[in-house]
Amino acid sequence: MASDTARLRHVEESMGTVFSFDIRGVRDEPRVRAGLHAAVASLHHADELFSPFRPDSQILRLGRGELALSACAREVVEVLELCAAAERESAGWFTTRYAGGLDPTGLVKGWAVERAVRMIASSGAGSVCLNGGGDIQLLGGPWRVGISDPLRPGGLATVIETAHGLGVATSGPAERGCHVLDPYTGRPPVGGLASVTVVCPEGLTMADTRATAAYAMGARARGWLEELPGTEGFAVLPDGRTWTTSGFHRYVAKVSA
Repeated sequence: MASDTARLRHVEESMGTVFSFDIRGVRDEPRVRAGLHAAVASLHHADELFSPFRPDSQILRLGRGELALSACAREVVEVLELCAAAERESAGWFTTRYAGGLDPTGLVKGWAVERAVRMIASSGAGSVCLNGGGDIQLLGGPWRVGISDPLRPGGLATVIETAHGLGVATSGPAERGCHVLDPYTGRPPVGGLASVTVVCPEGLTMADTRATAAYAMGARARGWLEELPGTEGFAVLPDGRTWTTSGFHRYVAKVSA
């Protein structure tokens, strides 16, 4: 295989899920492998800082009042600032304050995936796809990614196609149960969605928070997503019907005759 068409793949378990790397256009393999190694290390570091299951994680210690924000790693400060911005943008539908605690997990995975991909891209890879538990960051292209059908395990609801960078985030109860709550009631959204997928060229961090907020909104989500620049959405309803925002068709893969 010619060096300019080399391809690397890697699978890593971290943050309670599986991360699948697909790296294409590898010209300098040792350099790109070093970038991949750094990206994998960054995922594990994010887990150490933000895990809700590690009693010694900085985010839990901060939430318990055992650690001051000024004493936290810079990544914790960055993530909480991004969460605050997402909460303002969504009028509180995205929040870190579920059950009275501090929980930025609605942003952390997308942020960690996007950061990892940019590390690999900076090492000289032509195109990168990183799938973290169904949330996907794409750089370069072309890429085609399937969106799981929440009502048909193993099936696809749609297929997204892009020749450029794109964050693709899906929120819903199919994989882990209802882990996103209505922040105003503390309960699962009433009359909500089976799943909602948000695509955002700005990256997965933004797509992830917007998908979380949109799922919490339920029926309000479509109108809210329509108003956000550079953002499109696709939802599956519990009865199998679907809706899309007006520009989502630009990302739907074309089927050959």
